[in-house]
Amino acid sequence: MWELAEHRSLAVEHRPEHAGHAMVTVFVGDFDARVARIADRGLEPAERETYPNGVRKAIYRDPEGNEIGFGGAPVQAG
Repeated sequence: MWELAEHRSLAVEHRPEHAGHAMVTVFVGDFDARVARIADRGLEPAERETYPNGVRKAIYRDPEGNEIGFGGAPVQAG
C-alpha cells in the first residue's frame, strides 16, 4: 500500500488467477447514492462486502471478468 497524497492511496494485490483482467476500486463519499444511481440503470453489484471496520464495497463485473468496485465509509449511527 502506497499513500500517493493525502487520502489517496494505491494498493497492489498479487492475484495470479486474475491476470489479464482489470480490477479497480474507487472510494466515494456518496456510496449509497452512487449504488442507487447505478441500480437505476439496471445494474446490481455482483458482490457486496462490509469489512470489520464498517467500510462497505459494491463490486460490479463485466462478462470478461473485469471488475470495478465502489467503496464507502461506514454508516454513521444517529
